[in-house]
Amino acid sequence: MPDRDAAWPWVRARLLARRRGQEAPGSQPAAVVRTAVVTDSAAALPADWTAGLSGDGRLAVIPMPVMVGDEIYGEGEDDISETIALALASGTSVKTSRPSPGQFEQAYRAASQRGFEAVVSVHISGELSGTADAARLAAARVGIPVEVVDSRTVGMAQGMAVQAAVRAAADGGDAAAVAAAAAEQAARTKVYFYVPSLEQLRRGGRIGAAASLLGTMLAIKPILAVEGGKIVPLEKVRSAAKAVARLEEMVAADAGARPAPAVRLAVHHFGNPEEAKSLAERLARALPLCPPAQASSLPAVLAAHAGLGVLAVIVGEEPGDTGTFPGTLSS
Repeated sequence: MPDRDAAWPWVRARLLARRRGQEAPGSQPAAVVRTAVVTDSAAALPADWTAGLSGDGRLAVIPMPVMVGDEIYGEGEDDISETIALALASGTSVKTSRPSPGQFEQAYRAASQRGFEAVVSVHISGELSGTADAARLAAARVGIPVEVVDSRTVGMAQGMAVQAAVRAAADGGDAAAVAAAAAEQAARTKVYFYVPSLEQLRRGGRIGAAASLLGTMLAIKPILAVEGGKIVPLEKVRSAAKAVARLEEMVAADAGARPAPAVRLAVHHFGNPEEAKSLAERLARALPLCPPAQASSLPAVLAAHAGLGVLAVIVGEEPGDTGTFPGTLSS
């Protein structure tokens, strides 16, 4: 099962085919790409997928900072997964912050200099981070039009929204069309997750202290979701094994109710890759008509809040082929 630095096999195959010029006979001329897409590293996009698009400026991923003790690290700039894991295990403070408006301003100006006519900036839920606010501050400082989209979600649910935006831009869409594609994709996507402990979510202010204390005292293993941009409880289970089994049931029921070929699944983990791989394999058996799930590590900014042992599953639904990224840059 590929990790975070590898995209889905079907995405990689189509990208490689396009780079080699292996387009279908009679295909339409490539649209002109006039809208650039910017996002943040909470989107958990596979590194080789972003590398195939960032070279010409059509996609930029802004790293989100993580503070471990007194040291500040940048997601994507530093290999910090092990550092965060050790810090969480030892009780060292781990905090996150939004990127600065200046980082977004730099990305927007770079898009303008490359000849793009507009930017669509797709970000982690505003209920969980001030990142979209920082993007809006930056948008007011630049000459190029910028549409800021609060995805109201996280992880590859946000990442799928970014992919939808890139596709819409590749089809020649203007900023309004690209922003709408991102928002619509995010609305079709659901995040389910299980955490062994609520303590790290409490420390980060994502759940209340009373809920965390009650969960610890009763040894409750919660199944959570992201709804309306917020983390909400779905069920309370009394053991880790039962929680993972119930998580699997919920995901299978959700995915099974959608058109099988259009379903997209992603499994996130932190510190438990084998458990995530096993979960992805069980989902593949339960959903034989759906494309297999991608298993990947949580981005550091999310791992810092979820803590060690988290399992998250993203269920998305694509309206069409996500493997094609046509388009030539505007000049």
